[in-house]
Amino acid sequence: MGCGNPLFADDGFGYEIIKKLETMELPSNVEIIDAGTGGPYYLMSILDEESSVKKIILVDIIDFGLAPGTLKKLSIKDLPNIEKYNFDAHDMPLAPYLIEAHNRGIEVVIIGCQKKEVSCPDIKLGLSKEVNNALNGAIEMIMGEIHK
Repeated sequence: MGCGNPLFADDGFGYEIIKKLETMELPSNVEIIDAGTGGPYYLMSILDEESSVKKIILVDIIDFGLAPGTLKKLSIKDLPNIEKYNFDAHDMPLAPYLIEAHNRGIEVVIIGCQKKEVSCPDIKLGLSKEVNNALNGAIEMIMGEIHK
């Protein structure tokens, strides 16, 4: 699941990852979701009682004060440190849904990329050079998680 908005510079990281994954041959049991800014809504549907989801790999930008473009694999215990997941642009928190998924036995992995710039509210198309250079590394991390 890729989160973010391609209209606001590096916030389009998740979107760009999803575009790359859509061109790849993936196992038949893998679903790709471009969640945009609606991550909580997609997570609510995944938590449906009849869902067969075993693992969620969420891809998004982070702000941990790292060098721009640095990739970091995060787990459910890292959620309190991700301000964006407590309240996103639509004031709907992501963290409770990810925690609920974890509590239901769904493995939750977050692949985060340190942002350089998020232009919101100004529109700026395209990722910074540093975040763009991290795309292939993030794909490798995702593929590693898919084939675990």
